[in-house]
Amino acid sequence: MHDSAKERHIVFMPATEDRITTIEQLLELPEDGMRHELLDGVHAVTPAPSLMHQRTVSYLHIALHTALEDRDDMELLTSPADIVLGPQALVQPDLFVINKTPGKVRLEWSEVGIPLLALEILSPTTAARDRGTKRRIYQRAGVAEYWIVDLDSRLVERWTPEDDRPAIYDSALQWRLPNGATGEIDLTAMFRQILGE
Repeated sequence: MHDSAKERHIVFMPATEDRITTIEQLLELPEDGMRHELLDGVHAVTPAPSLMHQRTVSYLHIALHTALEDRDDMELLTSPADIVLGPQALVQPDLFVINKTPGKVRLEWSEVGIPLLALEILSPTTAARDRGTKRRIYQRAGVAEYWIVDLDSRLVERWTPEDDRPAIYDSALQWRLPNGATGEIDLTAMFRQILGE
């Protein structure tokens, strides 16, 4: 089988012969280096991300960390993670911000709750579900901000739970989380640096 056909098979088919339809089954899978999610009862498997994807995660992690470093009521994290947003919805956002209770250390993913911000970086294998099923899951769960970073189009789509259409940003993204945290990301500079221009 050609390598690209193998990759398509891995991406769209479960990693085991048994059909995975529950969070419990998903969490029982052995570690295999892939990212496993349950999207409204559908098992989705994603291979290791590309270099450009990880470069974007790093850039945005630094930008958000800088904006949030004085806040003790929020925590910035990256996947792999097991964020449960419904009885048949376990997601692994590329980058996300959660509420943090000062003095309380969470020890399990089940204690995280609904992220304030979830961020996904598009790839050819994830674009349809990031914009479709995952977006609906994030909106339905009440994730205050959902950002989709499109490297090919050099833009960020910003969704809130009430949106029928995203706000589109291509030069600067000014953002505000429900607890008052704010910031601005120079997208022109970000895309230039990530794409090596």
